[in-house]
Amino acid sequence: MSKLVTIYGGSGFLGRYVAQRLAKQGWRVRAAVRRPNEAGFLRPYGAVGQVEPIFCNIRDDASVAAAMQGADVVINCVGVGGTYGKNNMQAVHVEGAARIARIAAAQGVAGLVHVSAIGADAEGPSAYFQSKGEGEAAVLEAFENAVVLRPSLMFGPEDGFINLYASMSRFGPFMPVIGANTRVQPVFVDDVAAAVEKAAIGAVPAGTYELGGPEVLTIRALVEKVLGIIRRKKILLPQPGFVARMMAGGLDLAQSLTMGLFTNSLINRDQVKSLAVDNVVSDGAAGFEALGIVPTPMEAELPEYMWKFRPSGQYAAIKESAAKLKV
Repeated sequence: MSKLVTIYGGSGFLGRYVAQRLAKQGWRVRAAVRRPNEAGFLRPYGAVGQVEPIFCNIRDDASVAAAMQGADVVINCVGVGGTYGKNNMQAVHVEGAARIARIAAAQGVAGLVHVSAIGADAEGPSAYFQSKGEGEAAVLEAFENAVVLRPSLMFGPEDGFINLYASMSRFGPFMPVIGANTRVQPVFVDDVAAAVEKAAIGAVPAGTYELGGPEVLTIRALVEKVLGIIRRKKILLPQPGFVARMMAGGLDLAQSLTMGLFTNSLINRDQVKSLAVDNVVSDGAAGFEALGIVPTPMEAELPEYMWKFRPSGQYAAIKESAAKLKV
């Protein structure tokens, strides 16, 4: 019988790529998600019945244990960027991660892959980095042979960072940039999924791996690169820290006052803190090279899905070609 993998957060940004890769490997894939009725798009990744979205509440022992029952390998791709409601960073990154690892060890699961983030540190500058660091420690305490993967800023068709800036470029001549001088090492989401796949099939030893793309650049340079790809010119306005904190604080307050009717999906105060520190692979850290993976350059992927943000959309290339014709 084919091996079974349970992917917590299997319908998320990274989880869907992991599910697709392991389905191609012939594994049975159980995607443990909050809303299985919205995860039906996962089913065509495999043969009939091979990929199954199921309900799971990561805050509940019984729910996590049921989703894991019979699994050969468990993968935790769950992550959040805010501190609101019951599914906050403490509940998900720390308690949820610890719960998955503890139950996996109790059930005798052969392998555990935990997706964290570069910058994870219990003493870090933001609640996000702190919770990721505490989560890693809890996972390794319960499941010492786990593989921990720390990606930098991930990009892909469904990402919430590059797509946000590209969407903002449609309005007005100016574009605010928070953390303009902070360095990042953008990594293609499917490259991270390839690392998860290798860890899941037992092709890499236990340990912690930091995953960054082939290019290190500032957030300002990243935004400029995106604007070049989507053929738009904007005046960039780097935001001082106090201005960014005021903007984020106002959005957070609006969400609190409306009791969640308004969802702050732009920037929150904790994200401002995270964007104030570099997010690149540490010197001497094991990474893609140790996994035998060559990371994908941004230029190889961004044009494939960013064309929709160009002024002429899918016709941009045709117009540019026609402009070069001599009458």
